[in-house]
Amino acid sequence: MKTSNLFRLAVLCTFSVVALSMSAFAAEKKESVKVWGNCGMCKKTIDGALKGVEGVSSASWNKSTKMLDVTYDDSKISMKKIEEKVAASGYDTQNVKGADAAYDGLKKCCKYDRKKS
Repeated sequence: MKTSNLFRLAVLCTFSVVALSMSAFAAEKKESVKVWGNCGMCKKTIDGALKGVEGVSSASWNKSTKMLDVTYDDSKISMKKIEEKVAASGYDTQNVKGADAAYDGLKKCCKYDRKKS
């Protein structure tokens, strides 16, 4: 009886470790999205829009390429929600238009040419 219980415990532990490892590995994603902006202050605002957001482990916008590289846990936040957070700070992404009021509040050097809706 003791051997049977030990075997069950060993099998249960093995499956638990494998399941936890797979879910942790599968949840983290790295994606890039186009975000319009102009300068170093834009970078600070765009990167800052995702600082401390649950599920986002890193975010870095490149001024030259206009690409935002994001590493995030897709079990906690979606890429669409990430783009909405950036857009709320006034910056258009390739899929979400920035908030007009936030765009209007950007410094003059940060006002990029917006696409017509």
